[in-house]
Amino acid sequence: MFQFICPPLPHFMQVGEDTYPVFGKHADRSNIGVFDLIVVTRGCLYMEEEQREIDISGGHYAILRPDRAHRTTKPCSEETHFYWLHFHTVGPWNAANEKEPFTLSKHELPYAQIEYFPFHLPRQGKLPTPQAIEEKMHELLQLQEQPSLHSRWSQQQLFHTLLQMLQEESGAAADNPYLQIAEAAALFFRRHYQDPLSYKLMAEELHFHPNYIAICMKKTFGCTPLEYLTRYRIDKAKQLLIHTNEPIGKIAEDTGFGSFPYFIRCFSKHTGTKPKAFRKQYRSN
Repeated sequence: MFQFICPPLPHFMQVGEDTYPVFGKHADRSNIGVFDLIVVTRGCLYMEEEQREIDISGGHYAILRPDRAHRTTKPCSEETHFYWLHFHTVGPWNAANEKEPFTLSKHELPYAQIEYFPFHLPRQGKLPTPQAIEEKMHELLQLQEQPSLHSRWSQQQLFHTLLQMLQEESGAAADNPYLQIAEAAALFFRRHYQDPLSYKLMAEELHFHPNYIAICMKKTFGCTPLEYLTRYRIDKAKQLLIHTNEPIGKIAEDTGFGSFPYFIRCFSKHTGTKPKAFRKQYRSN
């Protein structure tokens, strides 16, 4: 499974279509610098990516890495039709066996807050609705023949829809218990950020031991439950400091910090400034 840290989202580059006859072979390549998505509609491609065998039969897909060599292990035994699509990202990415959890962003500017999130995509899988994927590929091909700015914009939108379809149809989230539990915990904190942190309540809500939930969040978000909650509370405090005239003590209470000194300490640590100075910096009155 690949993990992409977004934003930025992966971006579309080029798409193509090909049909190999019996004994046809896919080209051997090395470090091409882009991800290669291959969708086979009929027949089968027999490939290998640095000792990892990848057989892609009709109704299946595979994504080849940009930094590895891939080659054909044996020629096609029947006529094989497939689409190929090159894409890449300028953001961080990794494979499941080399996963490095990402860290939540730490932005001081109130209107430059970017919420980073991981997007997981299986490296290969079966397509329950291959016809729908084939239609998207065909649409991308048609847009590629129209070299206008509008077509390029439409291609990117269509490509992101395609990625979402591959993720949903392949059950990436359903097959990843860490991701499921981490996202459920994050949602729990966003709903209850005003309440005192209770690992017992969290465990009862999610039906998992707090230690296991912490492991899931660390693997997915690169932080502990407390770190995630603190970051979210600070973002809410920033909004209240800018958009309301509420006293700082009340803002500390409304965002779940409880203790005024603790709020000052956390806010200063994460933003590099105290709440009063932060408000003064972005308020003209």
